[in-house]
Amino acid sequence: MLEIRKKSKYLQLIYAYSDSGFSNDDWVINELKKYNYVGIAHRIFNLIPEYLAKKSRYNLSTQEFILEIPDVVFNIAELKTIQEGKIKDEYFEIYPNVLVRDRRILLHKDIEPDISLFIAETNISIFKQIAELVDGDIIIGGKINNSIPLEEFYGLIENFPTSYEKKLYAQARISSVLKNYFEKVKDSEKIYVKYRNKKPSNKGINLKKIFEDYEVNKYQTIYDKLLSMLEDEENYNETTWQLEIVDILLLLYPKYIAVFREVPVNADDLTTKSLDYLFVDANGHVDVVEIKQPFDHAIMTKGKYRDNYIPLRELSGTVMQIEKYIYYLNRWGKRGENFLINKYKDELPKGFKIHITNPKGFIIMGRENNLTNEQKHDFEVVKRKYKNVIDILSYDDLLNRLKLTIKQIKLR
Repeated sequence: MLEIRKKSKYLQLIYAYSDSGFSNDDWVINELKKYNYVGIAHRIFNLIPEYLAKKSRYNLSTQEFILEIPDVVFNIAELKTIQEGKIKDEYFEIYPNVLVRDRRILLHKDIEPDISLFIAETNISIFKQIAELVDGDIIIGGKINNSIPLEEFYGLIENFPTSYEKKLYAQARISSVLKNYFEKVKDSEKIYVKYRNKKPSNKGINLKKIFEDYEVNKYQTIYDKLLSMLEDEENYNETTWQLEIVDILLLLYPKYIAVFREVPVNADDLTTKSLDYLFVDANGHVDVVEIKQPFDHAIMTKGKYRDNYIPLRELSGTVMQIEKYIYYLNRWGKRGENFLINKYKDELPKGFKIHITNPKGFIIMGRENNLTNEQKHDFEVVKRKYKNVIDILSYDDLLNRLKLTIKQIKLR
């Protein structure tokens, strides 16, 4: 039986004898005497005579057996003070090549000694597995940089795959193939997934927490900027206004990686139309965007038509304009894709492809702060009518979206 014991200066491996008792023909001692080396637990522990503790069953200097001591004891690590810059801490440093060849292993002095920290089920070396995956020193616990916290290390040991889990995994892989050819196949994938779901899952860095302050500051800055623009819109010309709003849209919709202005589109063999803005997402798909300055113009009629408020000509005309642009783009198809790729190749990553696949339209225009509740309701009906093709956003929609985003981040 093997046991790990922590002493004041050493970490020790105890080779304890079974009920049958110790014999002078013991294989551990004989290996040491014959080869000056012994590999214990399928060579997970690689030991030489110099590592024998003073209080051990076998005395190295006299090569005699001490009957009063029941076990063979090896010192496998020595307590040392490790300093890295201004950081100083105490670690048990595993003797060279005991666990892994040519790798420094440091275990913090507070580690709870147990053989399970070294040997996984079916005699797998924990530290050999780690060494195959990482370079450099293996540091467990303490304050030294690049160390694994003790609690994380204990969690790693607890979740190390068992032979039962390996069996389930193998069956899941096999059944995934067999079920394509046989009708009655045990659903081993389901069994494996159910088993894995019961085990604690890895939890990575909380990215939301890390970027929370940045995100609040980002959206608050956008909100303040847009509000300031709306309060001072008369001092913006149309081009400057549109460019400022484009910057805001790119921050609100990070899926877009490029924007092209005044894009020529082939309407027919004789006519070319010019799109104000063409947005391109990370997959190369394009969308059409129209940006109108608000100028306090209403977007819905003041009077009712057949008991309903209807869109003013400015809004309905812009909707028609966007629908035509989308129609032209779809009809342009592959020829259009090749034209756009060639025209904007210097503004896109090398080899990037543009795709015209059912483009969506965006209209940014108007204010809702001057609408009655009934007008707002009918405006919402209009927006939903075109939702499958066009998103109609008022500047108040953008403000509300920013305000709610900031509140939601703060609630996390």
